[in-house]
Amino acid sequence: MSSISRYLCLLMFTPLFSLAQSKISGKVTDSKKHPLPGVNIALKGSYDGATTTADGSFSFTTSATGDQVLSATLTNYQPLELKINTGSGEQLNIVLKNAVNALRVVTISAGSFEASDDKKGTVLKPLDIVTTAGAGADIANAIKTLPGAQQTNDREGLFVRGGTGYETQTLIDGMLVRNPFYSSLPDIPGRGRFSPFLFKGTTFSSGGYSAQYGQGLSSALILESIDLPERSSSSVGVSVIGVNAGVDNLSKDKKTSYGIEADYTNLAPYFNIVKPKNSPNLGPEIIGTSANFRHKTSRTGMLKFYGYGNWTKMGFNSNSLEYPGYTESFKLRNNNVYTNLTYRENIGHDWHLYLGASFSSNTDNIDADTLLKNPAPSLIKVTSNLSQSRVMFYKNLGRFSVLRLGGEYQYVEEKSAFNQNKANYSDNYTAAFAEGDIYFTPSFVGRVGGRAEYSSVLAKMDFAPRVSLAYKLNNYSQFSVAYGDYYQKPEPQYIRFDRNLGYMKATHYIVSYQRVAADYTFRTELFYKKYKDLVKTVPYYNNNGDGYAQGVELFWRDRKTFKNVDYWISYSYLDTKRDYLNYPYRVQPDFAANHTASIVYKHYLPKITTNLGLTYSFASGRPYYNPNQPADKFMSDRTITYNAVGVSASYLTSIRKAFTIFVLSVSNALGNKQVFGYHYSTDGLRRDEVVPNVPRFIYLGMFMNFGIDRRQDVINNL
Repeated sequence: MSSISRYLCLLMFTPLFSLAQSKISGKVTDSKKHPLPGVNIALKGSYDGATTTADGSFSFTTSATGDQVLSATLTNYQPLELKINTGSGEQLNIVLKNAVNALRVVTISAGSFEASDDKKGTVLKPLDIVTTAGAGADIANAIKTLPGAQQTNDREGLFVRGGTGYETQTLIDGMLVRNPFYSSLPDIPGRGRFSPFLFKGTTFSSGGYSAQYGQGLSSALILESIDLPERSSSSVGVSVIGVNAGVDNLSKDKKTSYGIEADYTNLAPYFNIVKPKNSPNLGPEIIGTSANFRHKTSRTGMLKFYGYGNWTKMGFNSNSLEYPGYTESFKLRNNNVYTNLTYRENIGHDWHLYLGASFSSNTDNIDADTLLKNPAPSLIKVTSNLSQSRVMFYKNLGRFSVLRLGGEYQYVEEKSAFNQNKANYSDNYTAAFAEGDIYFTPSFVGRVGGRAEYSSVLAKMDFAPRVSLAYKLNNYSQFSVAYGDYYQKPEPQYIRFDRNLGYMKATHYIVSYQRVAADYTFRTELFYKKYKDLVKTVPYYNNNGDGYAQGVELFWRDRKTFKNVDYWISYSYLDTKRDYLNYPYRVQPDFAANHTASIVYKHYLPKITTNLGLTYSFASGRPYYNPNQPADKFMSDRTITYNAVGVSASYLTSIRKAFTIFVLSVSNALGNKQVFGYHYSTDGLRRDEVVPNVPRFIYLGMFMNFGIDRRQDVINNL
C-alpha cells in the first residue's frame, strides 16, 4: 500500500486560471479542409492551451511571450508542432494529416489489450489506471476491470482465464519482474509495487502472446517504461496512511534525466480507528524508494536504468480454528530489491539492437505461531534471487514487416528454511526465440515464431511454436486468430522437494474481433486453453495433472456519447476445470468464477474542477472445499456472489505555484458482504469465512506537484 500516495497524486489535472496577456486563436482542419473538433492545442513547456470546438476553432490566452512552440494532437492524426510568436495576433490555420500507417495497417491483437499513449489499439492509459475507482492506482487492480481477469481479492497475483496467479508473468522493458506484488499475508493480497506513470506503454495479453516471452502458461503483463520526461518536476504528498516525495530532473540539453522517490506508509493509526477483522501485531509499515536514470546516447540510442527497494513489516492476530479460545499469530518481514538496465540502438542497415540486464532479490521472514501456554513458533525464511540478461536483434523488412531474433539467460537461486530444515536449489535457464511479423498486404498480417527453452534444474528442453493472423476489414475493424504452446516451470515450493518434475504446458486457441475508433472501442474474443502436465502432489509429486479453460469475453468503451463522461463495460464467461495438486479429479478451481463483469464510469465537472469515478465489479460464486461433503461432491459448494462498488472524487486547486489535489476514495462503498471462501478446522466442525480484513477502505490525501502538466492527459482521457 506504500505506493497509493505516490500514484494518486496525479489523479486529475485541468486548467486553473488564466493570467495571460496574449491571445492565441485559430482553426484546425484535415487535409481536405474539414474542421477537426477535439484537437488538443497547447504551448509546450507551459500550462496554456485549449481544445478545438465543433467547427475546428480554438482560442486561449497566455502569459508566455516571444517565440513559442505550439503543439496540436488528435488520436489517429500525426502530431504537429509549429513555431509561433505570441504577440503577433495572427490567426493560425493548422492542418493535421492522417496517421496513415497506424490507421490502415492491420496489427496483431488476439489476446492482447494495448494501453499506450500513441497506439491505435489504446484501451487503458496511465491516467485511466489511477482514476479508476476501486483500483487504488494499482495496475493489476485496474486490469481486473478488463475481460479475462478474475476478481480474486483474497490472494496475490493476477488470475487470468482459468490460470493461477503464478501463470501470469510481469515484464518491464522486456525483463522479468519476479515479485511484482508486495508479499501477502494469509487471505490479504499484496498490491503492485510500481506506478503506472513510469510506463508509456502497457500490454495486457490474456493469451496468445509473442514468442519473445516465455514461462507464463496464461498471461503476460508487458510494461514499457518512459524514455525522457517532458520537463523537470517534483512532488510531495500526505495522506491518512503516509507521506511521499519525489523529484524528476531533466538536463538542459534534454538528453539525460534522473529521478528519485521515497515513501513511508503506516497503517497502524488507521487501524486504530477502523478496526480490522484481525488485529495488527506488527506494523503494517512499509518504506519504499526508487530511482531512475535515462540517457539519450545518440539520435537513435537510449540507455535506461530503473530500480526500487521496499522494506515491509506487517502481522496480524486471528482467532484459532484448531484451538478455540486461543489466538494465532502471523508476522511477515519482507525485503525486496529490483534493478533493470536496458540499451537500445540502431546499428545500421535497418538492424536494431536491444540489450537488457536485471537483478532482483526477495526475502520473506515469517513467524507463525498459535499462542498457547507453551508456544512452538514456526520460523520460515524464503529467499529468491534472479539474475538475468537478454539480447535481441530486430530488422525492418520493407515498410511494415519485421524480423526478431534473440535469447536470454537467467540464473535463479531459491533458498528456503523451515525452522532448521533447509531446501535450496539453483537453476540455469536459457532461451532462444525467432519471430517475424509478415505483412502479406497492409490489411493482412501473420506473426510466426517459436521459442526454445532449457532448464538445468529440470534437465529438460521444450520448443513452443506460436502463430497469429489478423485481417483488417476496414480502417476501424479487424478479425484475428492465434495459436501457441506455452511452457512454465513448476512453482519453486514443488521443485525444492522433487527435481524430477517437468515443464507444465498450455496450448492456446483464440479468435477475436475488434472495432476501435477515436472514441469507441468494441472487442469480443473466444478462447480455448488446454492444460497438460500440471503438478500433482498426491499420491506423490508428478506431472500427471491436466485441465482446460474456455469462454467468451466482451468489452465496450465509450468516450463520446455523454459530455465529459468516459465509461467502459466488460464481461467474461469462463468454463474451466483442472486436476492438479491434491484434487482427486477435474473440478472448477477455487479461484475461478463462471461470470465476471465490471462497469467503470468517470465524470468530469469542469466548473468545479472535480473528477468523479465509480466502479462496479461482479463475480458469480466461486467453489470452495467443504470437508463435510462426500468425495463425489468435492468443490461442489459455492460462495455468495461478489459485488463491490468503488467511488472516488478528486478536486484540483492551486497553492502558490503548485498544482494541488485533494483525493477521496472509498472501496466497497456500499459495504456489501464479500466472502471469498472458508477455512475449516481439521475435524470439520468449525469454519471461518475468508473476508476482507476491513469491509471498506476510506482514503483521503492531499498532493502537491511542481512542474508537472497532465492537463492534456485529462482532455485526451475524456
